Amino acid sequence: YVMLLTLSPYTPRYRDRVSPPGVMIRPYLNGFTIAFNVSQPSTWQPYVDSMHHFLAAYDDKVQEEKNIECVPGQYFIQGGNDSEEKKACQFKRSLLQNCSGIQDPTFGYSRGQPCILLKMNRIIGYRPGAGVPVSVECKVQKGNESHLRSVDFYPGNGTFDLMYYPYYGKFTHVNYTSPLVAMHFTDVQRNSLVPIQCSLNGKGIINDLNSDRFLGRIIFTLSIGK
Repeated sequence: YVMLLTLSPYTPRYRDRVSPPGVMIRPYLNGFTIAFNVSQPSTWQPYVDSMHHFLAAYDDKVQEEKNIECVPGQYFIQGGNDSEEKKACQFKRSLLQNCSGIQDPTFGYSRGQPCILLKMNRIIGYRPGAGVPVSVECKVQKGNESHLRSVDFYPGNGTFDLMYYPYYGKFTHVNYTSPLVAMHFTDVQRNSLVPIQCSLNGKGIINDLNSDRFLGRIIFTLSIGK
């Protein structure tokens, strides 16, 4: 009990060796296979509904009311006591452009060009990339590389801006909104199972550990029928 009294509820006791982040995708409904037929809306509508639900917290008006505009390209270091509430930077869904669900409410699923969102797991105090934004790349995990012919990334060139880091924890960083990278699969082989691996790239990132498929990378399958 005495030892527990020495622990802070706001920050970990030891932060000299912060593990690299894992990643996750949205939509995530029934495992890591996203399968649908373009001509059958009932097969892709659940993915679309999941995307809209997830992005509700990223609506531009919501972000403008809760969070502040920050300076891109640099870490947002905040001083003060550990218990002091921290400010959070805006991440508006409009930054996701063609994958925002604003211009195209179906996120490309109605055309067989699905959008998938990638986010890093939150780690208190972590500063990814050691001063250089972490980027995302996708490729065919195993099989015919020509089955994945085109992927667009948003925002910008598919990077996690430094201004969203470090994260200070759920007790003080109350309105923190995890930054996202949208991956728009605009040209994928139809009527095939296409295993895809999307990886983080940056200094200090580990993405090749076979025993952990979520550490710095994620593997999922696209199956797009006509």
